Amino acid sequence: MAVLEESGTGALKAPRAFKSGARRTRCLRAPLWGIILPVLLGAGWELAVQGGLAEGRLVPPPSAIFETLLELARSGELWTHVQATTVRVFAGFFAGALAATVLGAIVGYSFALRRLVDPSLQALRSIPSIAWVPLFILWFGIFETSKVTLIAVGVFFPVYLGVLGAIASVDRKIVEVGNVFRLSPIAIIWRVLLPAILPAYVIALRSGLGLGWMFVVAAEFMGASEGLGYLLVDGQQLGKPQQIVTATLVFAVLGKTSDWLLLTVTAPFLRWQDSFANRTG
Repeated sequence: MAVLEESGTGALKAPRAFKSGARRTRCLRAPLWGIILPVLLGAGWELAVQGGLAEGRLVPPPSAIFETLLELARSGELWTHVQATTVRVFAGFFAGALAATVLGAIVGYSFALRRLVDPSLQALRSIPSIAWVPLFILWFGIFETSKVTLIAVGVFFPVYLGVLGAIASVDRKIVEVGNVFRLSPIAIIWRVLLPAILPAYVIALRSGLGLGWMFVVAAEFMGASEGLGYLLVDGQQLGKPQQIVTATLVFAVLGKTSDWLLLTVTAPFLRWQDSFANRTG
């Protein structure tokens, strides 16, 4: 049975169990708030088109989009394209994030490597994604390897930059405390640097994942016969704006769902934070 806590001024405070329960309830309700704005915008556009106030040819109303979505689902095309795109994004994300985490940690920890390696990587970061396409086609062909590699490149740079910047911004006094306790370099990384950079690292992963969904469109322009990027090209070539908008909205839903999954998986590791976002009042 929960017992009320008493503050220093004698006032009663809510028990911790109640606070944590309220926080979980608020987290469960949060996605519902995010649906309100898209629903209102879609309903407004539907009413404008149905009332003759706007033409829905180039920007189809939700009813036309829903009909196209049902047609693609019934034919099985939707699941084929969603599966192909999702597999490419997650394969590229894991490859790019792993390489960026390892290299960012090494370069961030070593001042000499930072001066030697980081300038070249920052120069490569400025290259547009589309510029890699002809090279990857020549190197890897037009099949899955080139597509996953392009996505991995898109994921790599924001994660690398996030890890590097997070390590560089760690308070020097914290590391000095680890040295006072005679921690080894590996122990300092594991017990000092990793917890300190974890919040920034999660943000870097979210940025990388978002870019992965953007880069997959360029990747699927490289001779793909399935995927949501292929649906976009097919809709543009055949003059089907409803198919283009449908594929775009599916991209948005998948991107938001994957971002939510990433937040859910990493939330237990950030539970120690007493941050403004975790306030209960």
